[in-house]
Amino acid sequence: MDFEKILQFAHESDASDIHIVAGHQPTMRVHQVVQRMDLPEVTAEDVASFFQQIASDEAQSIFERQKDTDFSFANEQFGRYRVNAHMQRASVALAMRTIKTKIPPLESLSLPEVISRLTYLPRGLVLVTGDTGSGKSTTLAAMIQAMNERYAKHIITLEDPVEYALVSDKCLIEQRELGQDMPTFASGLKHALRQDPDIVLVGEMRDLETTALAISAAETGHLVLSTLHTVNASQTVERIIDMYPAGQQNQIRAMLAGTLQAVVSQTLFTRQDRSGMVPAVEVLLCTPAVRNLIREARTFEIPNVIETNRAIGMCSLDSAIGELYFNGMIGKEDAIAQAVHPDKLSRQLAA
Repeated sequence: MDFEKILQFAHESDASDIHIVAGHQPTMRVHQVVQRMDLPEVTAEDVASFFQQIASDEAQSIFERQKDTDFSFANEQFGRYRVNAHMQRASVALAMRTIKTKIPPLESLSLPEVISRLTYLPRGLVLVTGDTGSGKSTTLAAMIQAMNERYAKHIITLEDPVEYALVSDKCLIEQRELGQDMPTFASGLKHALRQDPDIVLVGEMRDLETTALAISAAETGHLVLSTLHTVNASQTVERIIDMYPAGQQNQIRAMLAGTLQAVVSQTLFTRQDRSGMVPAVEVLLCTPAVRNLIREARTFEIPNVIETNRAIGMCSLDSAIGELYFNGMIGKEDAIAQAVHPDKLSRQLAA
């Protein structure tokens, strides 16, 4: 089996992910649907050979010790990929995520107009959240590119791995990759703050140290963009606070209330009106009322504040999903399946 045939098939199908498992045909994910490629089954020897072709010596060494490794690789013809190699049933398997190289303009992503306004913020913390594959990296790259075209500033990104290759325009942009350019997000962020940045992108706030440093960076006058694997705004706030020991939670509520500017929560849907995907987006803007709710541990009231502030650009996830359904972009079953309150949304869609 020729490895490049697999890459070509996935590229021509606009696949987001490729899965190569011994004893199966190569499989790909296209617009969230997993489907087999029209190619022969691969053997354990095939997969082991593919791994040897694309993994660095360091990645292969880690794999020998841990039976799992993450790395990225580039193919001149078909682009860049983020790869996880792992063992299953005593043979190597590969999971590959396609890394898009062309940054789409922010206005082309079917996002609410308020997202564009966030690129004018001078400081603070902006979080883009959602499940894996919900478009968080694309949204952040488009926001960074919008600022790159507008400002003369210094931008540092800390990523795992570097996905979109950002080209300095008016801004000076540095991109650092986990494992290659820094040992951890926390280490990269700690040192980034000594490198005179105006804007810092942290690929993921995945631990307490990284989260604490990101909030401190926002407190000291930087604009910090990052992601979390949470599905809505109130859950995002609680996730951050729950990272801290109980004795520090009141303090972090006060710090978060002072630094958080917005939470953008995305869910991607397969379009039914035409080919492609469309996001449903919840937006929380940190008004004085929202800051008080965070400070006073009343985050359960955040959904009510979102619903009553649609005029300034806030929107709940269920409202965004409902709007996509009524505009004929997504189906009813998909809408209800992804809703935060499926019973309530079902009644609204039936009305």
